[in-house]
Amino acid sequence: MLMSSRSPAAPYDGRMVGWLSVGQLITWGSVFYAFALLMAPVEQALGLSRAQSSLAFSLALLAEGVMAWTVGRWIDRGHERAVMTGGSLVMAAGLFAHSFIQNAAGFYAVWIVLGAALAATLYNPAFAIVTRRFPDDFRRAIITLTFLGGLASTVFIPLVAGLVGALGWRHALWVLAAIHLFVCVPLHARVLRHAPPARAKTDAPAGTAPLPVAHYLRSAPFLLVGVFVVLLMAVTVALPPHMVSLLRESGLSESWAIAIPASIGLVQVLGRALLYFFEHRFDLHLANRLIPCLIPLGLVALLAGGGHAGAALLFVALYGMGNGMLTIVKGTAIAQYVNRDHVATLNGALGLPSAIARAVAPLMLGLLWTPALGYTAGLWVLLVVSVVAVLALVGAQRFSART
Repeated sequence: MLMSSRSPAAPYDGRMVGWLSVGQLITWGSVFYAFALLMAPVEQALGLSRAQSSLAFSLALLAEGVMAWTVGRWIDRGHERAVMTGGSLVMAAGLFAHSFIQNAAGFYAVWIVLGAALAATLYNPAFAIVTRRFPDDFRRAIITLTFLGGLASTVFIPLVAGLVGALGWRHALWVLAAIHLFVCVPLHARVLRHAPPARAKTDAPAGTAPLPVAHYLRSAPFLLVGVFVVLLMAVTVALPPHMVSLLRESGLSESWAIAIPASIGLVQVLGRALLYFFEHRFDLHLANRLIPCLIPLGLVALLAGGGHAGAALLFVALYGMGNGMLTIVKGTAIAQYVNRDHVATLNGALGLPSAIARAVAPLMLGLLWTPALGYTAGLWVLLVVSVVAVLALVGAQRFSART
């Protein structure tokens, strides 16, 4: 494996990881998932079409991807406290400014700022931080972080809907901004004290110059992990916007076609809980290979089901469980198969390709839909892409084992 020589690891701090998880719950719920609830009232207030309002979220994702490299470099240099505290402060300011927008230009500008703040506050920086602090327990920490993150939609969708209904969308944004200012900013400022410094040592042989990050960016394990992460990002992001229509066409009743996607968050959390409690019983690298296979297996079930409701239910179960555990595999792959000392920078290098995949994939699946075949052609494409992604991860494991 591409590991680093390092001083003894700090003891695992479950309390610190727990508080970071609270920040993930708030950020995912109050910004990422809140957009869908703000879309309709903003459209009405500003006279925007659905396509025009959706562009704001795409710009946010693009800004997040553009900032990912810089954020990763800052974290690897030991500035994690400033990154996440500053990101939360910018988030509060962005949400507050959002309440005063009067036109589309202001709407887009605010979401570009919020996207940049997301790059400093969502999973990638949090994963990198716990990997740097707890190199022997980072996988355990990442699984813990995703528990509350996975419940963000369950908690904040009804909360934000209630705030918008009771206060109006502009004043609801004041509440969300206050949560970031008075909860997330002090939380990150307090729990991220005493950050470990930038690593002085790498896995270069003793007496030789340290290997630069560019060395790892060109390595086969990194390139293969990149293929794995970006392709499976495309698959898992392509499906949710089309999920209800896809399930309707697969034979489920209207009520089930709506209820089942709404429960995917809970299924994801269940998958993460199973991984947390039982993964020590299995070989770690075997588990990393098997978990991504749940996504193509779900697609096979749907394609082979011929429109039967049972096949659709099996698909949702496999997809939900797989997607929930896949977050952990993607979040740990760079550290396990490439390098831990530069984990934030290396993950940041995948930020822009991942953002492009998130922006393009749902559109491509829609373009592949036809009245005669429905989503069949698109599902076959997603199946092939997901299989290639799994093979790329297997290749990364093998190349990493040789070094």
